[in-house]
Amino acid sequence: MTDKLIDVWNIDTFDAALLAELQAGEKVLRGYMITEKKNLLERIIMPAMEKRTIRAWHYTRLTDAEAALLRTKGIYLSTLDTIRIRLDMLISEGLLSAHAADALYAASPFHEQNDVRSNRFSMRSHPLPIDDCGVTSLLENWGGEGVYSSLQDVDLIELVTRIGRPRVIEVAIPLSATDGHYYYAAKAVVATFGLTLGCEPDKNAFDLCSMQALGPETVLNIHTEGDPNFVALARGYPASFTLSPDD
Repeated sequence: MTDKLIDVWNIDTFDAALLAELQAGEKVLRGYMITEKKNLLERIIMPAMEKRTIRAWHYTRLTDAEAALLRTKGIYLSTLDTIRIRLDMLISEGLLSAHAADALYAASPFHEQNDVRSNRFSMRSHPLPIDDCGVTSLLENWGGEGVYSSLQDVDLIELVTRIGRPRVIEVAIPLSATDGHYYYAAKAVVATFGLTLGCEPDKNAFDLCSMQALGPETVLNIHTEGDPNFVALARGYPASFTLSPDD
């Protein structure tokens, strides 16, 4: 992980070398922002972003023990094996019966969609309010989409809503650990730089996945329901972030 952490929406966090790259392409950028033609500047900035670390956001529902484990052990990737480990942890804590754990494991969509779902840790480049429709299901249901998204049994559906508490994990993600998401990061920083030129581009928020397990140093914070910053996400926290009218 590089020393400089970047918020792709906040130009004050861009390091000097990245700013120099952007400023060198200012003429091209103005034309790009005005005419909305080729993605030339993104291709110029893309190699620079590949080496950088950005702040990202993971919306989930965790028990206190799981949150503590993230702080000490870091971030693991979602697989059938990690789902089984998490279920077994709940059994040992007395939060889940062995029968219910087996039923949740059997219902995981990873059994049929392993290639497209497994070995990833999903995040969002820009924070979203906790009541955004894109994240409410993640906050309301324990286990992530690998557990709850295919549930049909009413009792199991109700069960996962009672486990843990809603949380948002604030992550320092090296773009080198993702599957090519430095292209989208380049689009986002270009858009942010364009604002300083008087242009009005979209924020270019994007979803990204880490394809590698991440150490505990990448967990910048875990915001839990009841914490002031949990409620203030994207509406006051981080202080440098503001929602656009379309958000």
